[in-house]
Amino acid sequence: MSTPDLAGSAWRKSTYSQQDGACVEVAGNLQGIVAVRDSKDPAGPALVFSRPEFAEFIRCLAADDLTALS
Repeated sequence: MSTPDLAGSAWRKSTYSQQDGACVEVAGNLQGIVAVRDSKDPAGPALVFSRPEFAEFIRCLAADDLTALS
């Protein structure tokens, strides 16, 4: 997958964000992908997932089973 241009993305913070700013932001308004970044470093790198990959990632997090991702 080539690296998409995320410059015009609409980012939103997680509802689980901490008061101290330790949180992630997600951009899901992109064509077929979901991007995730550290809100403290908006100019930094972002993880990019296909929508099915992101759904599986979230499913594994909810099941507390990150071994399924390997």
